[in-house]
Amino acid sequence: MTESDLPVVQLTPGRWGDPAQTVEVPEAALAALKHLGVRRRGVVEGKEEPGAPDASAGAAEPGAARAVKPGSAREVKPGSAREVEPGSARAVERLAELLGSEWVSVDGDVRWAHTRGYSTPDLLRFRAGDTTGMPAAVVFPGSHEDVLAVLAACSELGVAVVPYAGGTSVVGGLAPDGEFVAVDLRRLDQVGELDEISRTVRLGAGLRGTAAEAALKPMGYTLGHFPQSYEGASIGGYAATRSSGQSSAGYGRFDQMVVGMTVATPRGTVELGRAPMSAAGPDLRQLWLGSEGALGIITSVVVRIRPRPAERFFEGWRFGSFAQGLDAIRRLAQDGPLPTVLRLSDEAETAVNLADPEVLGGASGVQAIVGFEGTATAVRRAAVAEVLADAGGEPLGEEAGETWRKGRYRAPYLRDPLLDEGALVETLETAGFWSKLPELKAAVTDALVKSLGDQGTPPLVLCHVSHVYETGASLYFTVVCAQAEDPVAQWRQAKTAASTAIGAAGGTITHHHGVGTDHRDAYAAEIGPLAIESLQAVKRVVDPENILSPGILLPEA
Repeated sequence: MTESDLPVVQLTPGRWGDPAQTVEVPEAALAALKHLGVRRRGVVEGKEEPGAPDASAGAAEPGAARAVKPGSAREVKPGSAREVEPGSARAVERLAELLGSEWVSVDGDVRWAHTRGYSTPDLLRFRAGDTTGMPAAVVFPGSHEDVLAVLAACSELGVAVVPYAGGTSVVGGLAPDGEFVAVDLRRLDQVGELDEISRTVRLGAGLRGTAAEAALKPMGYTLGHFPQSYEGASIGGYAATRSSGQSSAGYGRFDQMVVGMTVATPRGTVELGRAPMSAAGPDLRQLWLGSEGALGIITSVVVRIRPRPAERFFEGWRFGSFAQGLDAIRRLAQDGPLPTVLRLSDEAETAVNLADPEVLGGASGVQAIVGFEGTATAVRRAAVAEVLADAGGEPLGEEAGETWRKGRYRAPYLRDPLLDEGALVETLETAGFWSKLPELKAAVTDALVKSLGDQGTPPLVLCHVSHVYETGASLYFTVVCAQAEDPVAQWRQAKTAASTAIGAAGGTITHHHGVGTDHRDAYAAEIGPLAIESLQAVKRVVDPENILSPGILLPEA
């Protein structure tokens, strides 16, 4: 099975992925967790801790936390949901008139399912029954015109809106300041006009990535965009956050695939993309790509597609150190030939082997994964192998590559059972120029180790490069440690330290996760006050009442 064959997964609130796919923590990993001081909450040396909270306690009050059984995703009953404020209640009535009552919901379960995203703090809050960030209502527009009507009505009434499709944000991209209405775009799932000569197709913003691939497959095409959130993410989310997939070296980032788009704003429609490139002023497509709903709701995009590859090969390579491997992949990124997939794990991540944690600690040095897609790939594979061997690499063969590929989407499923065991597991990412990457990696690692160590929870910090460019690359960190008494505050402190280190070392606050609310202040510091004021000026024009995702991406003016 390839990525194009993966089914559409209906995510459940508070737990990642397909509910039918269960993953257990391997015994080797459980043993390693003990060395980090990890233990199940409420359990001491295999016995229930005296006075531990009762996991079977009744429903929490709105916004309150309670203990839950490990791994359980508590359903919030409508009675425990926050009451809808009068302003939002008026909006609900107006929206029901516009869309029909069947497409507007204030049901507690529906609202709960649209609460926050899938960061570790989001999951921890969900497990605690914390209903803050729950939308006042959820609407399901069926067309671009419906979205325009929703935005016009909410602007008139002063009610905030946040677009929702896959719901896979990990940076607070679905949790604005104050009460809001969630605009669920799932009905905007059309595959529109296909231009086989130009090789472009229009896709609705609510179309899931897996569904897009399934629709393109019988036509003989692929989008080639496979982020780790692929099972749940949507086309609109890809565009709104400048998503990057595992094959970015070959297919490009999603923002590089977009050649046109349609955007709904409270003041009307923005239609962009008359040609693939233009010298007619600034490229305004770039203004809305990555805008995270703060400047409008992207309702559809026109994207570049490619023929489905006739051949696909993945292989592994070993290097003696991260520095040696980094030099090797830089040579490919700058001088070629460039494979479709190119990534490099550091020593810690190579040893842990998230793609196959059953063999924890079984590798030495660092591992690179190289993937090839297309036709007649043998020549390119041989040329890449020559560069890697010349840089000191040792081929590990296709088995290592296929193990990674098949385990690629399994790794996120490990987070929930690890949380069940009392571990704190979270990720963060950045990017920088090649000359700054070693310093950037060291700075972020040191900041995480110090912050979590000072809190009495020394971490294991893993890192890999997964997206490369001629001038630089991304760095993706995975952090594992024991949960403190307040794990949300624990991670907030560590993330703040890491973000500060990123800024000081010259990295960007995010390469592909987006800004949301979590990175808002760091983003403002990164681009400076004049740039922020320029974006706020645009927002005042397209969103004069400030109803579009307030507090997400941009600080309040």
